[in-house]
Amino acid sequence: MSHQRRLPFLLTLLLALGWTFTPINPPLTSAGDIVNDPKGFHGIQWGASLANVPGLTLVQSLERVDEYEIKEAPLQLGDAKADSVRFFTIDGGFGRVTIRYRGKKTHDSVLAYLQSQFGPADRTPGSMMRGLNQQFNWRGADTEVNLTYEAKQERGHLFIESRTLSPRFSDALADTGSGS
Repeated sequence: MSHQRRLPFLLTLLLALGWTFTPINPPLTSAGDIVNDPKGFHGIQWGASLANVPGLTLVQSLERVDEYEIKEAPLQLGDAKADSVRFFTIDGGFGRVTIRYRGKKTHDSVLAYLQSQFGPADRTPGSMMRGLNQQFNWRGADTEVNLTYEAKQERGHLFIESRTLSPRFSDALADTGSGS
């Protein structure tokens, strides 16, 4: 009988001790998560109109998607110089940037820059960090960053996009491909 009385007391004591020694710190951010989400790119917030942004030129306008490029010299990402930088709007709101570059040295500089801005790259099982095709990802509350590098051709593609607006680009492509 005394054993049956002690069991609930011991369970309560263990639970209280476990609760007492549980850290109260917030959970650590997992690799690949953007700690300080920029909520845009190059000082332009997601959803903003690009029509009157100084330094951007409209290069293509489709039904729902407009494409802009930088008028001046190519954009720098840290020490790396991009070959091509395109800003895209969907239904008038800024939602995506595509950046292209060439060379292993440039790739290493771009990767270092992105990790300095967004934190460590996602290194979970299934992510590609070596080999002929490498892929790195970061995800924030509002921004997603995807970097792909093709080692054989020594070319990289960087996509920085609004998590809210990016699905609309897929919808726009589907609408164009359906013949409507």
